[in-house]
Amino acid sequence: MLKIVFILSIFIFISRFNLYADTLKVGDSHLKSIKTAISFANPHDYIVVLPGKYLEGNILISKPIHLIGLDYPVIDGDFKYEVLTITSDSVEIRGFIIQNIGKSFTQDFAGIKVIESSYCQIQNNKLVNTFFGIYLKKARFCKILNNELITDSKDEVNSGNGIHLWDCKYIIIKDNHITGHRDGIYFEFVDHSKVIGNTSEHNLRYGLHFMFSNFDIYEKNIFRENGTGVAVMFSKNISMNNNYFLENWGSASYGLLFKEIYDGDLTGNIFLENTIGLYADGSNRIHIAYNEFVRNGWAINMLGNSIDNTITQNNFIGNTFDIATNTRHSKNRFVGNFWDQYTGYDLNADGVGDIPFRPMKVFSYVTGRVPESIILLRSQFIDMLNFAEKVAPVITPADLKDDTPSMKRHLYD
Repeated sequence: MLKIVFILSIFIFISRFNLYADTLKVGDSHLKSIKTAISFANPHDYIVVLPGKYLEGNILISKPIHLIGLDYPVIDGDFKYEVLTITSDSVEIRGFIIQNIGKSFTQDFAGIKVIESSYCQIQNNKLVNTFFGIYLKKARFCKILNNELITDSKDEVNSGNGIHLWDCKYIIIKDNHITGHRDGIYFEFVDHSKVIGNTSEHNLRYGLHFMFSNFDIYEKNIFRENGTGVAVMFSKNISMNNNYFLENWGSASYGLLFKEIYDGDLTGNIFLENTIGLYADGSNRIHIAYNEFVRNGWAINMLGNSIDNTITQNNFIGNTFDIATNTRHSKNRFVGNFWDQYTGYDLNADGVGDIPFRPMKVFSYVTGRVPESIILLRSQFIDMLNFAEKVAPVITPADLKDDTPSMKRHLYD
């Protein structure tokens, strides 16, 4: 009985709390300043900002409020200040253009920064000419939804990241568009979080950069034409599903880099026209399945210190090299993939090739040691070398093979 009374009391308290929430307006004949409105507001009040341009330096939000822009009012940092600094739980920022953030080599100025706060929501904003766009530090249970972050950084030293998270948990980053930053999205010590449906393109370094972050999910994102693609480093239990890794070209470019990650899933992704589709270094027990590797330079380059990975039911189509490695002994499993360079036969018509496919060409091994040899790629001598190695493997790993290659391209839902 006491438990029921307690629950009813909490419900009545919350109802009264919401009932007395006020709405304050900023602009025209109302309050002239966002800072003034925040100082007058009670916890959980709504502040509606009318269209206009607001230059108020750094705006500190230290109480739970809803700050709502009507028809995208502009908050301008005048190239001197961080614009919104949030130090309270339960703050909502929605519907603003936030622009012209100051730059500093000692402070990470941001368009919107959340510090040691929980249950904040940043939604439907446009951030233009920022140093860091949206910056979360020691935040919990926050959402970053449907924002547009656009800047035009010239070099990595003088630029920040679009969406930057440090020491955070249970964050959702969804449906944002990020372009022109150092890294589009950056995670460091971020656990149990999700990156869903974002487009990160034309950033100087990475479209997405994971460091020391565990039990995270990223899916249905587009990473296009970033400096060196996407990097997932020193992390475990990462699920990477149904993403697009597109057109990352350059001498050191790749669609996706694994550096010492463990126990992850890479499923349903498309790697299209990257110098290297997937580069794996010291990464173990990754399930790589149902992916499309199409027209890449190297579809997969998996170093010898990556072991116990399973590569199954993927499509390899139009790549210059399907597989590369730097070891004589492969400790990974290739099962049931479709290889467009497979020339075997299927006498019993069960859809599985009757002879194994060895996807690594000897010339791929040579170019890994002498990059300049790539100029010989289309020569008749290289064709003869690859054929000889296929008949009697001497240089390439004898155990790097798919014993059950698919005769038909896999079709995925």
